[in-house]
Amino acid sequence: MNPGLHGLLFVSGTGTEVGKTAVTAALAAVAVRAGRSVAVLKPGQTGMAPGEAGDCAEVGRLAGPTVTLRELARYPEPLAPDTAARRSGLPALTLDRIVLEVKELTAAHDLVLVEGAGGLLVRYNEDGLTLADVARAVGGEVLTVVTAGLGTLNSTALNAEALRSRGLRTPGIVIGSWPAEPDLAMRCNLADLPKDAGAPLLGALPAGAVADPAGFADRAAAALAPELGGEWDAAGFTARWS
Repeated sequence: MNPGLHGLLFVSGTGTEVGKTAVTAALAAVAVRAGRSVAVLKPGQTGMAPGEAGDCAEVGRLAGPTVTLRELARYPEPLAPDTAARRSGLPALTLDRIVLEVKELTAAHDLVLVEGAGGLLVRYNEDGLTLADVARAVGGEVLTVVTAGLGTLNSTALNAEALRSRGLRTPGIVIGSWPAEPDLAMRCNLADLPKDAGAPLLGALPAGAVADPAGFADRAAAALAPELGGEWDAAGFTARWS
């Protein structure tokens, strides 16, 4: 039986708009389908006015109403949390506040997913707090969402170097959006991405997978490797597109 995910996992990315929320929702959906209690924490949501549906709401739409959703801070401008907090005059996040929430959620759930803002080293406050700092403080692993196309190898390698230099563990990487008709660079990157990441490729979410919540858990399971609770076969997928 596939053990799937349990415990605590941070979901980061090599940049913005790489598919972190879609992958977070996919991880949550397959865990819920396996009978696990799941919580998703978004420490800092930017670019959303009060009352607007943010990333947590998107996870809930796709993964279902049983997922516990937590958002600690929201800033209206689409900027890094530190900059957005400063410009808005709202309080910035602190390490203690995030760690306290993580501990409370992990005590009450089988799986807690913490979705970052942007990439691993995006600042949450003027002291330089990053998602990497939070992961180190609580001992969580970091899954990185990457893009498929040209330019992804360098950003993936830089992210891997940042993880290693901080002693952070990672189960692997996931491609946040895989098109129906990948170009040459995308197809070649399937073999090259794990080399630059220094970690396995554990999934590729098809483009458009989040359009309809109906059947999303099945699509998610088909796009995630067994290590993440799914049924995706990295070797077979890579061979298909080679």
